[in-house]
Order: sequence, then C-alpha cells, then structure tokens
Amino acid sequence: MASDLTPERLAAILSPRKFKFYEEIGSTNDVAREWADQGAPAGSVVLAELQTQGRGRFKRQWSAPVGSALLTSTVLRPAIDPTQLARVTMLGAVAVAETVESFTPHQVAIKWPNDVQLAGKKVAGILPEAEWRGDRCVFVILGIGLNVRIDFTDTLLEDSAISIETVTKQPVDRALLLNQLLQRIDHWSRRLTSEDLWRAWRERLSTLGQHVQATAVTAQTGGQISGQAVDVDGLGRLLIRDENDTIHHVVAGEVTLSL
Repeated sequence: MASDLTPERLAAILSPRKFKFYEEIGSTNDVAREWADQGAPAGSVVLAELQTQGRGRFKRQWSAPVGSALLTSTVLRPAIDPTQLARVTMLGAVAVAETVESFTPHQVAIKWPNDVQLAGKKVAGILPEAEWRGDRCVFVILGIGLNVRIDFTDTLLEDSAISIETVTKQPVDRALLLNQLLQRIDHWSRRLTSEDLWRAWRERLSTLGQHVQATAVTAQTGGQISGQAVDVDGLGRLLIRDENDTIHHVVAGEVTLSL
C-alpha cells in the first residue's frame, strides 16, 4: 500500500501552509519549537511517520508504528497570559474531536482535560508547550498524536485505546485527515478566548457528573482527591466536590473514574 503521507501530496493539499515532514524524528514538538524560534508563522506544522522521543503529558512516552497515526506539532502564536494556557488544551481537544467526528458516525468525547475518546477509548492525546517572555506568550507548540490504524488487539492497551479505522472499518486518508484537523485548529485559534470554545470543550467532557479520584494539583494544594466532578471553570480547572461538600479546583493531574 502506497503511503497516504508524502511530501508531494502534503504540498498539494496543505498549500500555502508551511510544513516540515520527516520519515523519522526525535520529537515533532522539539523540531517545531526550534522552527518557531526561527520565526515560523502561526499555523506552520511539523509531522513525522515515526517519533523516537515522542512524549505525552507528565513526560510519558508516546509512540506509534510507521504509517499508523498522525504525529503532528503546530506552531501557534496566541495573545494569551499564563492563566489562559489551558485554552490551547481546549482548542486542541475540540479540534481533534470535531475532526474525528467528520470521519466517523460516532460522537467523540473528551476526558478532562485533553484525552480525546472514541467509543469510550483514547484515540488521541494533546501536549501544548509554551514559550514565554515574562507574562507574554511568544508561541505555543500544539503537539497531537492521533491513532488512525494502530491495532490494539491483544495488547495491554486493548481496553483503553482505539484507532479511527477500528471504528470506520475502512481506510482513512491521513493527508485529508490532517488538512481537516489543521482547518479546525485555525478556526478555534481565532476564537481562543471565546465563550464558544469553552462551551464546545465543556459539552464534550465525559468526566463531568462522574465520581472520580484525582492525583492533582489544585488551586489550594496538591494530593489525592476523591469526589464528584461537578463542573469546569473558564480557566479549564476541574471542580470536584468531596464527601465534606468542599469544592476543589483541580488545575492539573491524573483523574480516573472511581469504581
């Protein structure tokens, strides 16, 4: 099977967007950061068939076989302050969710804050990394790993991860998928601080209403929190009500459903 990602196809489909394509790379985020430092305009994208040093949240390794995923990093130059960085997470999650929905008949959910879920399993992860000069955002690199045709059958991830083609039962053209994803990123980049983005993200959150356990950083402290995920605020923080009716504002952390 001929590759659906080639420099020639990407140039034809993505033009006039600037892009860099690699057969193998350490990390698309790292290359995109260097490119942004050199002046790459907003919307420029780095993608690779294989990452040898890919990473997700909490510096976890993110890897995928050649030809099986979309591994991309997009340069953004948002006018935000440090309290609004979660907006980029929202942007990435919503853009991926809308893109996946355009290729499948299934509704796509988001597990707080940024794991995109298809049929209840993780189909994509998002890693925004920002460069600051004081309180001024110079750029954000929006890293996205999207499972397209990885077969998780009989693996340790079978119950927790999924690919788009597992659901569609037919091939997905990754170049067209990428173009759609970048269009949705462009769309929400122009609305980054809008109420519309927050609502689009919030209405997809599968975490809300669930009893959860969190190893969390909160606005007050850190540690273990157990309770009901009741809402999210405009800064993207998850609100958890514990058994004492205290509301904890979770800024970051690992959240799982209570059994």
